[in-house]
Amino acid sequence: MTISFVKYQGTGNDFIILDNRDGKYTALTEKQIAWLCDRKFGIGADGLMLFNLKDGYDFEMVYFNADGRPGSMCGNGGRCIIRYASDLGLHQFTYRFWAPDGAHEAEIDNRNEIRLKMKDVDKIDDHDSYVVLDTGSPHFIKFADDVMNIDVVETGRDIRNSKPFAAAGINVNFVENTGEDSILVRTYERGVEDETLSCGTGVTAAALVSAHNARGFNRVEVKTPGGNLSVEFNKMDDGHFENIWLCGPAEKVFIGEIEVDM
Repeated sequence: MTISFVKYQGTGNDFIILDNRDGKYTALTEKQIAWLCDRKFGIGADGLMLFNLKDGYDFEMVYFNADGRPGSMCGNGGRCIIRYASDLGLHQFTYRFWAPDGAHEAEIDNRNEIRLKMKDVDKIDDHDSYVVLDTGSPHFIKFADDVMNIDVVETGRDIRNSKPFAAAGINVNFVENTGEDSILVRTYERGVEDETLSCGTGVTAAALVSAHNARGFNRVEVKTPGGNLSVEFNKMDDGHFENIWLCGPAEKVFIGEIEVDM
């Protein structure tokens, strides 16, 4: 089977996108998707997305982790698939699409960056040395003084496979405060089982727990190994977060065709 694909990246988080509006790639198996995402034998990517039709929406984003398994929401993937929709000729002020965690909106701003509205967050679980919250995917947030010198792969893997999180898995984010409204984030990502250059839902989670205003509007600038993002949100009196927007670049890397054994 010949697969036509496009590869995109958002701050170094890279994805294979397949136009599946006619359903021709729906039957891809876990093994085939994992092979396509393999950086030595396939195309190479942190994940794969199907661009599907969806009644009542501009499209549906179906996301798979690099291990080939169905994934939860991916923030950078969501921004990349908006760029893909635009490149296909779908031009509009506000995009509405369906993702693994439900409905989302997105915009392309006047700087040509993608603004993706994330789901509201109602609950943050505070622990002695870390925080856990769900921004469409579950995240473990740990603050540190020198994030660039942490062994993210070894430490992140240990946390991800620890007893509380082993069954479902969790993304592990190491966060350093670099200013009143700026942070540095590195992420060990489940499904990839390695450090990724950026993680959109992880950046969002880290920004929420780094709010500089106790209530009202916040904007947090986020540096990752793959580039810069920002997160805008409103923090409410009860600790609820709403109007959460993940903002940053998304770019086409290359297009191609590849043969896959069926």
